[in-house]
Amino acid sequence: MLPLSPAATLADIQHYVAEMETERGFAGRGVVDQCLLLGEEVGELFKAVRKSEHLPVGSTSIVGTVDEELADILIFVCAVANRYGIDLTEALRRKEEHNERRVWS
Repeated sequence: MLPLSPAATLADIQHYVAEMETERGFAGRGVVDQCLLLGEEVGELFKAVRKSEHLPVGSTSIVGTVDEELADILIFVCAVANRYGIDLTEALRRKEEHNERRVWS
């Protein structure tokens, strides 16, 4: 698999994740499995943040770095979006258009 370009867009990342999943044999996972794995990655991010902030982490926990866990989360978010045929760039634009009309207290 070719490395991801330094100038990759969000669409490029989504495409890369789709190809990576096929190459590694993960393309057959369903949405529920991907969402559950995403949830686990969020938990790992929380542990990494605790470690980074010098807060206690379980002594038997294997803890990655914040950047590694954020990358894992991005991969799983792209994987879920791909399964639903969602263009994350467009979804973000639409959501922000909605948010711009909201009144924030």
